Amino acid sequence: MIDKQRLKEAFNGFSDKKPFPYCVVDDFFPESLALELSSEFPEFNDSKWHEYNNSIEIKKVSNNWNLFPKTTYDTFRYLNSVEVTTLLEELTGISVLLSDPGLNGGGWHIHANGGKLNPHLDYSLHPKMPYQRKLNIIVYLQKDWQPAWGGHLGIYDHEQDGSCGKLITEIEPKFNRAVFFDTTMNSWHGLCREVSSPEGICRKSMAVYYLTTPPENVDDRGKALFAPTDAQKDDPEVLDLIKKRSQINSASEVYNQADN
Repeated sequence: MIDKQRLKEAFNGFSDKKPFPYCVVDDFFPESLALELSSEFPEFNDSKWHEYNNSIEIKKVSNNWNLFPKTTYDTFRYLNSVEVTTLLEELTGISVLLSDPGLNGGGWHIHANGGKLNPHLDYSLHPKMPYQRKLNIIVYLQKDWQPAWGGHLGIYDHEQDGSCGKLITEIEPKFNRAVFFDTTMNSWHGLCREVSSPEGICRKSMAVYYLTTPPENVDDRGKALFAPTDAQKDDPEVLDLIKKRSQINSASEVYNQADN
């Protein structure tokens, strides 16, 4: 399903990348498969989606296996297979990588015009299993995406106190491009450009996250920690939103503030 030799070449130097390990793999799936996966996404206004709509994130997601058409289902199953986790252990040098068949935080992601995602750190400890989130893969699936439409993945440095630093790299969400990165090293990332796509065209992606045995003194963060944009740094409502969004017991209250 994936070109293992191409993957091995892309991972050369993975651990040495700054500000945290990552790599980009173009033509990740056979083109016919990528096109089929793209076609299986629901329309943006379909009721299948779970919506996030607030000052720091505007997107829709679904990780419900019962909603995935056959090709999507088979692909997520493959990406969660022992075959893939074993290969990724070899390529990354991470001694233990485990799949998350529940796709917590993963699955289908979609952004329409106006979509946004502030810089953030992903959750650290899985909310239902005693493992640390270690490695992300995101595959972009909108055919003929244009750079002017934005939606670029931003990779950010971190300050000495661990807070979000300056933008280091932008990665265009080109069709059938995969991005892998280690999420445990102050790995600040997000959409550094708001989505500005024509009506009916959305930034589509599928995501799978891999877990590992947590080290001693691991950060026990159970939800994503967001950073404000420069324009939001002195906005008390946004800062309160970020605080609530980062806590398991209050995050669901602020996912969709458009309904409040």
